[in-house]
Amino acid sequence: MGLDRPDRTPLASTWRGLPAGIWALGLVSMLMDISSEMIHALLPLYLTVGLGASALMVGVIEGIAEATAAITKVFSGALSDRIGRRKELAALGYGLAAFTKPVFPLAPGIGWLVAARFIDRVGKGIRGAPRDALVADLAPEGRRGAAFGLRQSLDTIGAFLGPLLAIGLMWVFANDFRSVFWVAVIPAFMALALILIAVKEPPRPAGLRRVRNPLSRAELRRLGRAFWAVVAVATVFTLARFSEAFLILKAQDVGLPFALVPLVLVGMSAAYALSAWPAGVLADRLSRTALLLVGLGCLIAADLVLAFAPGLAGLGLGVALWGLHMGLTQGILAALVAEAVPAELRGTAFGVFNLVTGVAMLAASVIAGALWQGLGADATFLAGAGFAALAAVCLWSLRAVSLGRGT
Repeated sequence: MGLDRPDRTPLASTWRGLPAGIWALGLVSMLMDISSEMIHALLPLYLTVGLGASALMVGVIEGIAEATAAITKVFSGALSDRIGRRKELAALGYGLAAFTKPVFPLAPGIGWLVAARFIDRVGKGIRGAPRDALVADLAPEGRRGAAFGLRQSLDTIGAFLGPLLAIGLMWVFANDFRSVFWVAVIPAFMALALILIAVKEPPRPAGLRRVRNPLSRAELRRLGRAFWAVVAVATVFTLARFSEAFLILKAQDVGLPFALVPLVLVGMSAAYALSAWPAGVLADRLSRTALLLVGLGCLIAADLVLAFAPGLAGLGLGVALWGLHMGLTQGILAALVAEAVPAELRGTAFGVFNLVTGVAMLAASVIAGALWQGLGADATFLAGAGFAALAAVCLWSLRAVSLGRGT
C-alpha cells in the first residue's frame, strides 16, 4: 500500500507518543477555529435578524460555503501529491482565510457576506487536504487514530472558545456584531504565524513513487476498494449531519436570548473536544466499525431529542449528543482514509473524500433549510435521524470491507 514510513529522528521529541508537528498543527487549527467560530456563531442571526435573510437562504449560503471548500480540497490535495510537499499549500490556505476575515465586519450587505464566506472557505479548501495528509505523514505507525483525534480535539477546543468569546464580546460591545467580527481577525493571523514558524514537514521517504497526474483514472483506481467504501459511508453520514447553523436556529426557536445563542456551539464543541481524542485512541485498539455505529446512534438520539424534547433542557441534551457523535466519527473517518490509500496519494484521497462529502453537505443543508421553512424544525431533525439510520445500515452492510483494525 506504500505506507512505509521514513526514519523520523524528531519523534524523540514527542508528548504522549505524538510528534511536536502534530501538536503544532492542532494549535494552528485551534486558533483559526477560534476566529472562524466567533463569526460563525453569530452569522446566522446576523443574516436573519440583522439583514432579513430566510432560513432557506442560510441553508443555501452554508451549503455553498462548505461545498466550495470541498471542491477546492480535491485540487489542493492532488497538487500536494504532485509536488510532494504539504506545508506550503496548508500555509497558503490559512493565509487566505486570515486575510479575508476583515471582510466580515466591513461587509455592507448580504452579497458581501456571501462573498466573504465563499473566499474564507476557499482558504479552508486549500489547506484541508494537505494538512490532513501532513498529519498522516507525521503520525507514527499505529497511532494515526490518536493523531487525528488530537487534531480534532484541539480544533474543537477552538470551536468551544470562539463562541464563548463571541458571547462575552457581544455583552462588552452591546450586541454590536461588527465589533466582535473585528476581534476575530486577531487569532486568524496568529494561526498563520504559527504554521509558518512551528510546523516542519518531514523529508520525503526515499523511493516513494512520484505521481505525475494524481487525478488521472489510473491513479484514482489505486485508491482502492476500502477507500471508496469509506467515502460511501461518509456520504450518507453527511446527509444526516447538516450544518450546525440549524442548531443555532433551533436555539432561537426555543427562546434562547440572542447574546446566549453561541452557547449552542460551545456545548456542542465541548462534547466534541472531550470525545475526539479518546475516540481516536480507542480506534487504534478496538473496532472502528463499532465506534462509528455508536456515533451514528448518538446522532439519531440527538435528532430525536431536538425534534421532541421541549425547552432548553431538550436543546442542551440534543446539542451535547450532536457533539459526542462528531467526536466519535470524524477523526476515525480521517484515519480510515489515511490508512486505506498509498502514502503518495494521501492528499488526493483526502481531497476526493472532502469533495464528495462536501457535495453531500450542500444537499443536506439545502434540504434542511427547505424542510425547516416548509414544515418546521421537527421535520428537519426527523429527516436527519432517518439519514443517520440509513448510514448505519450502509456501514453494517459494508462491514466485510476492511475499514481498519478490528472491524
